[in-house]
Amino acid sequence: MTESEFLNALRRLPLHPGARGLLDDAALVDAGPLVLTTDTLVGGVHFLPDDPAEDVAWKLVAVSLSDLAAKGARPEGVLLNYPLAGGEADARFLAGLDAVLRRFDVLLIGGDTVSLPPNGTRVLSVTAIGADAAAPPRSGGRAGDSLWVTGTIGNGGAGLAVARAGEGPAALLSAYRRPWPRLAEGRAVAPHVHAMADISDGLLIDATRMASASGLGVTIALDSVPLSPEVRDWGMGAMEAATAGDDYELLFAAAADWVPPVAATRVGSLQAGAGLTLTDGGVPVALPAQLGFQHGG
Repeated sequence: MTESEFLNALRRLPLHPGARGLLDDAALVDAGPLVLTTDTLVGGVHFLPDDPAEDVAWKLVAVSLSDLAAKGARPEGVLLNYPLAGGEADARFLAGLDAVLRRFDVLLIGGDTVSLPPNGTRVLSVTAIGADAAAPPRSGGRAGDSLWVTGTIGNGGAGLAVARAGEGPAALLSAYRRPWPRLAEGRAVAPHVHAMADISDGLLIDATRMASASGLGVTIALDSVPLSPEVRDWGMGAMEAATAGDDYELLFAAAADWVPPVAATRVGSLQAGAGLTLTDGGVPVALPAQLGFQHGG
């Protein structure tokens, strides 16, 4: 597929009015205070060589929408930077892009299309723009706050193992390839919480980052970490699930007497001090060698 063919195909996707039909080199957006976030997926790091192109498109957009969810924002639109793959892969990517934009009611604003040298590593990026956000910071946690997570933990990490194995529960594979940004949940809780972030690199490392940004320590109860039946059947325990990453659930800190208006599980608390404390059944346990995923780690 050539750049012109790809652009013509993009024009059939849901377009933001500011995109001006993708006939300009820049877009015009007038939406008041905005939340901006950008994400990059690198072949061999964030997706496997045999991951379907349509799933890569879904994940590329979904992980940025997850950042908007953590700010309680309404998605205004996305900008896409795309390296042409050639052949059927571009058409399949477009199909996945169309699916994720329509599913979460997101509009394409613009972006850039390029080519790569032969056998070059594929690098894809999206910038997501949100509006009407309560925008709780990661650094707003207070001593005594309870820590909550939406959904279940470990599905994405177990799904990566399923993808590598070539067999396993379809629900886990889908959690890895097609994560679900918690936009509605983020909008519901954002006005009431002190701090919020999405869990992209692992529950333990992201909880530690929130606590550190807030100048506090954090305790996580491993026996409270919610695991799906598929993760349990796969044989993944709470420690592995809490360090696996790729969950894209919401982690938020709020007053101890507050009850979330969405389905969520209390997994720990923030307290004066620094660092991470892990418990299991109320008994302290040793920290793992790695708390989660880190580039260059």
